[in-house]
Amino acid sequence: MRKIKSVFISVFNKEGIDELCKKLHENNIEIISTGGTQKHIEKLNIPVTTVESITDYPSILGGRVKTLHPKVFGAILSRSNNSSDDKDIKKHNLSKIDMVIVDLYPFKETVAKNENENEIIEKIDIGGVSLIRAAAKNFSDVLIVSCRSQYETTLDYLVTNKFSTDNQFRKRMAFSAFSVIKKYDAEIEEYFGLSTKVFKPLRYGENPHQSGFFKGDIEEIFDQLNGKELSYNNLLDVNSAIKLISEFKDPTFAILKHNNACGIASSSSAFESYAKAFEADPLSAFGGVLIYNGKIDKAASEKINDLFFEIIIAPEYSDEALKILTSKKNRIILVQKKQITNEYISRDILNGELKQEADNIVKPYISWELATNKKLDKSQLEDLEFANKVVKHSKSNAIVIVKDKQMLSSGVGQTSRVDALKFAIDKAKTFNFNLKGSVMASDAFFPFPDCIEIASEAGIEGVVQPGGSIKDDLSIESCNQRDMSMYLTGTRHFYH
Repeated sequence: MRKIKSVFISVFNKEGIDELCKKLHENNIEIISTGGTQKHIEKLNIPVTTVESITDYPSILGGRVKTLHPKVFGAILSRSNNSSDDKDIKKHNLSKIDMVIVDLYPFKETVAKNENENEIIEKIDIGGVSLIRAAAKNFSDVLIVSCRSQYETTLDYLVTNKFSTDNQFRKRMAFSAFSVIKKYDAEIEEYFGLSTKVFKPLRYGENPHQSGFFKGDIEEIFDQLNGKELSYNNLLDVNSAIKLISEFKDPTFAILKHNNACGIASSSSAFESYAKAFEADPLSAFGGVLIYNGKIDKAASEKINDLFFEIIIAPEYSDEALKILTSKKNRIILVQKKQITNEYISRDILNGELKQEADNIVKPYISWELATNKKLDKSQLEDLEFANKVVKHSKSNAIVIVKDKQMLSSGVGQTSRVDALKFAIDKAKTFNFNLKGSVMASDAFFPFPDCIEIASEAGIEGVVQPGGSIKDDLSIESCNQRDMSMYLTGTRHFYH
């Protein structure tokens, strides 16, 4: 445990700081401060050591520079039990600061209430962010409190621990501090992005009442040859489309709607691939996003031209194809120049952020485990691999049914795996597909053998799933009883 002997306080909003300052003073902890914070604390009849008395340097440039001085940052960044730091402390007569409390200038709030750029710029905190970063970096010695919402929790901890801190608590507070900085910098980035048009305004967001923006160099990925500007939803669909198609090496055509494939097929040509993809769900294909991983020729474009769609993506088009496809002026035609591979993906949730590695694992069928007595032939195994690639990019819970490298149907976004399967089977029957000899992929394990029973009755002969259920044996036995094959990948592909 490290005893707190001195604290540096610099807060824009003084709300909630009084009780903390009183308790620090009662425990004989030196308070160092400057500017408005110093005056506020002095009004509480609490003695304050001024920054100026430490640095022998006044606040300058209208308050832009108050705390940025080696004697302040040396006191925060100096390390205990470091002989080199000890020498510098003695040489330059530095004190030690054990705790830093900061509340940053309200940049986002200023932007929301003010259109005057000069006033907005003045609310970009420099010293406060620097203090937070320095204290967080030196968490082994210094406790950082980086926002008002942490005052109560911090005070409870300090009182309980007699104003001493352990390394675990300091490290946790350092993590919070870097999160505060990240969010603050993101708000500044957004302002500059919009004001310099780095953030590109979209027609609207996911719905017309929502504004939408895009930051990135889309021209690095695509050349747009025709059509209106890409919308928020267009970009989401395009992103899903290129991630899906990247899984396939054979000539493959996919049609997507609301980020899910409603049709996808591999065949010998663009024409055949598209025809089979369209066949899977002609109704959903209306207004969809089309993507192909090869050259779109005249024959394919003539077939495609009969469909109303928003976007088509391919690495190459013949001159004849372009002439046909550009006959409708609003149709968006994109030439894909490169593939994208994200190492991480993130989402804003609650008052924080979720972050994870991207699901970039690709396991060929030769690496799978055969769990049943019956094997599939090479053609059906290729179908099973095809289905597993598609289900990976389908919203969970998901089931994908494939035959002859054509997705016959899928059940996506269901709360029950049984419902997903039933939906997929019913949908396939709606479009008159014969499921005899087909195979299916599941994005997660089967907790019960009910899906196996339903699949068998429909004519499905092979299943691939990750495995991992405590009742895997029941599903495997059900397959054996019905002369079905089951393969286990060991990899779940949830996509929520």
